[in-house]
Amino acid sequence: MITRARAPLRLGLAGGGTDVSPYCDQYGGAVLNATIDKYAYAILEATPDGRVELIASDQGQRWVGEARPVLDTQGVLALHAAVYNRVVRDFRGGEPLGLRLTTFCDVPAGSGLGSSSTLVVAMVKAFQEHLALPLGEYETADLAYRIERHDAGLKGGRQDQYAATFGGINFMEFHADDRIIVNPLRVKNWILSELEVSMVLYFSGVSRESASIIEEQQRNVERKDPAAMEAMHAVKQEAIIMKEALLKGDFELLARSLRQSWEAKKRMAHNISNDLIDDVFRRAERAGARAAKVSGAGGGGFMMLLVDPPRRMEVIRVLRDCGGEVMNCHFTKSGTAGWRMRS
Repeated sequence: MITRARAPLRLGLAGGGTDVSPYCDQYGGAVLNATIDKYAYAILEATPDGRVELIASDQGQRWVGEARPVLDTQGVLALHAAVYNRVVRDFRGGEPLGLRLTTFCDVPAGSGLGSSSTLVVAMVKAFQEHLALPLGEYETADLAYRIERHDAGLKGGRQDQYAATFGGINFMEFHADDRIIVNPLRVKNWILSELEVSMVLYFSGVSRESASIIEEQQRNVERKDPAAMEAMHAVKQEAIIMKEALLKGDFELLARSLRQSWEAKKRMAHNISNDLIDDVFRRAERAGARAAKVSGAGGGGFMMLLVDPPRRMEVIRVLRDCGGEVMNCHFTKSGTAGWRMRS
């Protein structure tokens, strides 16, 4: 029997960064995000020799070794090993599993679409389906968060795991003691259609490591840096404003909020923007973009632009001249899913 799973990637519309400790623990975080039809995939199958094979086929990485209760999480494919270790520890009583775990993703690592967290969710979902684990949505997202942030030690927030698990357009609240509330938004179909035709995704071709940016944000909160704290509070407020604009279909307010959110986000830490990003945004604005921001922590990856639909192709032509890749996307309503196939 072969088990497959997938989880959708997300666009961070507003509030990103306020889901990272210690800010959300002290002040409460608020994030607006939406999943799109780009996915991370995981495939599980038993190995005939009982060994463990971990494969990231899109990265060209592979690890093979004896099935043990604990695999090395400091080497190649550390995230895969961390998921295996947690499942064996928490759900198998330490009894090893002989299996092949293969993963791949529709976008490059470091894209700013939450790809690493989404990949962890897909792997957890594959194990959940494979072993019939009794996990609800909140439990799945929380387990994926703990694996990535605590077990593997990767820096980041909480929104990605919950977006990939729940799917759809959500307004998420993050509080102390890991209390998280996911509020699914009932956005009218015409609003979603207008948002899709107004939105353009651009990948600069530059993947980035978000850890240093996130670490600086955390330090700024810890020492109560006035400018950074003001920016964080503003980013959270824009998530609330953008939620209202989206529910009402007020695209003037949506564009204004997106612009203000990006201006505030740039003040949260250094290197969130750079000369390349600023140049792309200036060119796109002259061609008809109404607002733009970088999805994720910043520094590179995917840029999200809100455009005037009649001028959509003008913006796309300018973006292509910048040397990156323009990608279409559609919103999805469902989150992670798992299923079985006969081998």
